[in-house]
Amino acid sequence: MVMKGQKINDRYQIIKTIGEGGMANVYLAYDTILDRNVAVKILRGDLSNDEKFLRRFQREALSASSLSHPNIVEVYDVGEDNGQYYIVMEYIEGKHLKQLIKKRGKLTIPEVIDIMTQIAEGIAHAHDSYIIHRDIKPQNIMILENGLVKITDFGIAMAMNSTQLTQTNSVMGSVHYLPPEQASGKGSTIQSDIYSMGILMYELLTGALPYKGDNAVEIALKHLKEPLPSIREYLPNIPQSIENIILKSTAKNPKNRYTDAREMCEDLKTAMDESRINEPKYEYQYKDGELDDTKIMKAIKDDKEEKTNTTAIAKQLTNGDLKKQNKLLIILAAIFTGLILITTCIIFLLPVITSKPNIKIPDVSGLTIIKAEEKLEKLGLEVATNVEQVASEKIKKGRVVKTSPSKGRTVKKGTTITLYESIGNVALTLDDYTGENYLSVQSKLETAGVNVIIEKVEVDNASNYKDSQILKQSPAEGAKVKKGESVTLYIPDIISTYPNFVEEGWTEEAVKKFADEYGLTLTVETEESDYYDEGSIISQSRAAGSKIVVGATLKIVVATAPEAIDENVEGMLE
Repeated sequence: MVMKGQKINDRYQIIKTIGEGGMANVYLAYDTILDRNVAVKILRGDLSNDEKFLRRFQREALSASSLSHPNIVEVYDVGEDNGQYYIVMEYIEGKHLKQLIKKRGKLTIPEVIDIMTQIAEGIAHAHDSYIIHRDIKPQNIMILENGLVKITDFGIAMAMNSTQLTQTNSVMGSVHYLPPEQASGKGSTIQSDIYSMGILMYELLTGALPYKGDNAVEIALKHLKEPLPSIREYLPNIPQSIENIILKSTAKNPKNRYTDAREMCEDLKTAMDESRINEPKYEYQYKDGELDDTKIMKAIKDDKEEKTNTTAIAKQLTNGDLKKQNKLLIILAAIFTGLILITTCIIFLLPVITSKPNIKIPDVSGLTIIKAEEKLEKLGLEVATNVEQVASEKIKKGRVVKTSPSKGRTVKKGTTITLYESIGNVALTLDDYTGENYLSVQSKLETAGVNVIIEKVEVDNASNYKDSQILKQSPAEGAKVKKGESVTLYIPDIISTYPNFVEEGWTEEAVKKFADEYGLTLTVETEESDYYDEGSIISQSRAAGSKIVVGATLKIVVATAPEAIDENVEGMLE
């Protein structure tokens, strides 16, 4: 049990629990060395001795640690401390999409396109590294207040190019977003993630899941057999281009889907172009709904029907039939008992016979690739043929930066080790960021390893500027900065605050213009009132005088006239 105040690896001090899962628990922690909050995922104590779960947890760490993208939660560190296996990740202060759906119901088409484009870009980056997420669902998508989307929990991701990973037919992702090929017992491909993204997009637009059932098997069968419910039942006037994206991504036959996430991303970006809104409906080229070698699950009969059939069959059996049946049962029981004994022997004896000695991975950082290979192979470890390349400001170009699994880890003899070679401290060419939102620019630069300094400067006519607007930058456009170097962004020294819409007599139309100007997501609700004039603002979710954050949600309640009561009914009520 991890307690508040406990230090992991004498570095990460636990603050509180922020999430619990079937495989691991997640804690908010303080990194005492780098002075920042982080999220620490720790394998549950009852699973740390389970080799199968341990391999899966380690696979998550190794897969996710190689990914660096603005739309993917960054992994900082991986390790083991007194038998506790942990992953240290970027701490995200936001909410996941499931919370947003529960609060808002369906989202607007522009919102959905923005969210899905960011998800597609992040997943495309993962696919470029041959990593499949395999569990895309709204609970694994975080959204920040500024609208930035972060994909988290590559907990069951699979590195397609790793020969060491054992593929399994187990259904591991959430069944509501399960691709037909996984439901039929087949392995995952990058197109499996595309199907899950299509189901997620359907849910964001409608506020409802396309397939529902009383249990996981029933829902999985619907993914296999039933056509996707028409989205036009919820949104009759949806542009054909948007419906086409859903039809193409959720096709049961992978041949009818997007070939990769990048293709889906490009489709999302142009979906609202006038030339595409009324495009022809997407038609499947290949037969849909039938997968090769699909494992058909036997239908479960109604209890009453089962009893009726059993009684009818029993009446038809003769004494001779019953004797034959009894002999068959005895033979089957003997075979079954023998199989149990053989399986038990295999389970207990095979690990003893095939067990390999444990080896602690040495530190080979700073060595040449050849010397690192020699050192690892002498210990009985295998070295992957492909060498990964990463930027490093500390390790000389051409030398080893790190290994995967990392140094100090204990592994079995024969384990394959991947080497990461330094390509030096690669420089980043700066764009012209003038006029852009400093929060998004800051996120982009920090992801690339550049330190960002925000400086506020006094301006004349503050009403002409937004508090998040970049006025100038240093170094200027075209300059090259290396990882670890700094860029200064200058923003106006003003604080935009919310006005008092209620007391100042704002109209709904005026608030809409205000929201557009500051990049806010506006939600409007109505309420009958005897005290306010029709169309007046009754209340607002953001307090007057509070700071405006770009991308935040603002809700207002608008007064409507109460419904007139029929005089006859009114008389009856008196």
